[in-house]
Amino acid sequence: MALIEIHEKPTAGMTIRLHEQDNVVVARVDLPIGAKLEPEGLICKSQVTAGFKVAARNIVKGDPIRKYNVVIGFASADIAAGAMVHSHNMEFREFDRDYAHAQDYRPVDLLPEHERATFMGIVRENGQVATRNYVGILATVNCSATVVHKIAAWFTPERLAQYPNIDGVVAFAHGLGCGMEMTGEPMDLLRRTMAGYALHANIAAGLVIGLGCERNQINGLLKAHPHLKATSRLRTFVMQESGGTRQTIEAGIAAVKELLPEANRVVRQPVPASHITVGLQCGGSDGFSSITANPALGAAMDLLVRHGGTAILSETPEIYGVEHTLTRRARSREVGEKLIERIRWWKDVYTVGRDTQINGVVSPGNQHGGLANILEKSLGSSMKGGTGPLMEVYRYAEPVTQKGFVFMDTPGFDPCSATGQIAGGANVILFTTGRGSCFGAKPVPSIKLATNTPMYRKLEEDMDINCGAILDGTSTVKAMGEQILAHTLKICSGERSKSEELGLGDHEFVPWNIGVVG
Repeated sequence: MALIEIHEKPTAGMTIRLHEQDNVVVARVDLPIGAKLEPEGLICKSQVTAGFKVAARNIVKGDPIRKYNVVIGFASADIAAGAMVHSHNMEFREFDRDYAHAQDYRPVDLLPEHERATFMGIVRENGQVATRNYVGILATVNCSATVVHKIAAWFTPERLAQYPNIDGVVAFAHGLGCGMEMTGEPMDLLRRTMAGYALHANIAAGLVIGLGCERNQINGLLKAHPHLKATSRLRTFVMQESGGTRQTIEAGIAAVKELLPEANRVVRQPVPASHITVGLQCGGSDGFSSITANPALGAAMDLLVRHGGTAILSETPEIYGVEHTLTRRARSREVGEKLIERIRWWKDVYTVGRDTQINGVVSPGNQHGGLANILEKSLGSSMKGGTGPLMEVYRYAEPVTQKGFVFMDTPGFDPCSATGQIAGGANVILFTTGRGSCFGAKPVPSIKLATNTPMYRKLEEDMDINCGAILDGTSTVKAMGEQILAHTLKICSGERSKSEELGLGDHEFVPWNIGVVG
């Protein structure tokens, strides 16, 4: 059970009340001064942009501000009924939360197998199921980044035309691999991220290319991950042993040419939706994210989990403040405490004294979209995972083996977060946005969900689904969730998403750098 009650269909008035205990309502449309706000019986005392909050009654300085009956901040001044409520009169402050580990845990009501959905997937020899079919080229270090990009760039659509079952040759370059800590979590994290991509179901074959003198040596990478072996499917090159830049590029192109015929020999076939693992993302959020796209995506994930699939919620700073709604439905106290341990690491170790999201400061885009602080953003962000039980908590880029709704510790920076999810096994990304984030993440398809109709119409080339229909009164959260899942099955079956049509995703491989660079 979720602590946050979702309205299936917001009312068609000028404001939206999300819970009877709330002392704010949300402007559904732009509000002028003097507007009469029914059914609240208020007179608007400020110009309020759509998506921003309006005081539903007089609020005294120091009182908690409640949205969905969840505390999202405290009044920093007396606020009159009808006035706009935002960061100018609302402050971020820590407060105690009751984690109540596993108190509301309810097992998933799985659908009978004969009722479960299927999609057209690519079944690998090891049993993995792919949604796309790429050849990947990984750099061990930034010093080989140009080489991997040059090799991938050689394989233009025209040169790949004779291989219709291959989605592309893609480079995975990054800024790490040297000048970093040799032992411990920083190097381990980078290597498990690289291994997760090299072993990903969507990578039919690939190359790993290093310079030769970097700290992240190829031999060290292979030793750390025994399943990652230099074989005919995965070839390795060291630039300092291959004659330098030009000769390594030529050798890499020749190697990919040899890999293409076998990589092309795939056939899509019907497979259960239980093979879908979704990485959940939100970026450029606005005041409608928690009303339309995020709860609709959560409804879709509740459905997917009933079909046996997996949903990965991430972005640890963006669940802070509502983590108790997750620990309450954890399958065990141990799982709930894993989540809290990750949050405490962020608060007590990683971000102490810094103006990061988890310490209250959200991006200018979030502010302009009506979100005052991280507590309010987290309220919507957490909804993407749905209402089911939290089954497991993973560190960044760890292989996700548990079915159902799980959590992975990642930053809130979308490319970095999605990189961890993909390394963990996500074979599709579903991404909600209110401001219009334009995003792709090869080697998996990304599906973009708009929170409001005006932005969807403006950026229709980038947006796949308009969840603003909920706000417009032409759909419901439940119906939109069903639409999102149906569209996801089509995309996983090979239909192109908007971001794929635009060619996005070549530069979004961003492993998390948590260590000291020296």
